[in-house]
Amino acid sequence: MRKAFIKHVKKFPWFTNVTLYGCLFAGGDIVHQLFSRNEKMDWRHTRNVAVVAFSFHGNFNFFWMRFLERRFPGNSIRMVVRKLFLDQTTAAPLATSVFYTGVSFLEGNEDIFQDWREKFLNTYKTGLMFWPFMQFLNFSMVPLYMRTTFAGCCAFVWATFLCFSRQSGDGTANAALAWMFTPKQDTTTEPEAEKLGPKVDQRGPKLDTEEPKPENPSPKEETQTPTVKQDDQAQTKEVEASLNKGTQTDTTPSQEKGPQTSTDSK
Repeated sequence: MRKAFIKHVKKFPWFTNVTLYGCLFAGGDIVHQLFSRNEKMDWRHTRNVAVVAFSFHGNFNFFWMRFLERRFPGNSIRMVVRKLFLDQTTAAPLATSVFYTGVSFLEGNEDIFQDWREKFLNTYKTGLMFWPFMQFLNFSMVPLYMRTTFAGCCAFVWATFLCFSRQSGDGTANAALAWMFTPKQDTTTEPEAEKLGPKVDQRGPKLDTEEPKPENPSPKEETQTPTVKQDDQAQTKEVEASLNKGTQTDTTPSQEKGPQTSTDSK
């Protein structure tokens, strides 16, 4: 298997190296989305990353490695240091710039240089902690026909960091490490809290509607109030009737005594 692969790489160096580099670079975006625990995979973003990787990064790296080997042949320490210096001062900033601007262009952003202005410097500084060690091994130990493939394996990790930096990071290694090693409980409890939130809000209005209920009379009380009023009216009528009877009884004797007094006087 290994011999067959090496034979295929030697026979088709450009096709094999560029294809592996592009696939590994696009795979870094898939790993980033898996680590992000998104509900759905954004395959459109993965497609944009793959287009940039196949069209520029893979081809540029393939021909760049051959240019460095022709300009500084051999794997001595002196030649390796020269290759490494030129790679980190020329190819590294160019590749990072093309990634930020290329993906922004494919997404249709109005200002394709916004991410580049905000995150390029931090990303380049972070790359200086990763790429010099990888490229040192590449220039000193890996044969020329396999250097782009080895760089693609390193770019798999680097692309994961680039995709994170572009979407939610700031280009620093500290932000990437904090994102990778955050406990899962923090991310799982947040949706639960969001689900519980509406339930609390729904209970609030129920309490407001239940409080004013005692102030309003019940239907039984409303039906009982007219009967009370009728009883009061009946009692008042009885009192008035009794008073009227009393006045009548008081006036009748006086009328009868009147004529008697008149006869006695006569």
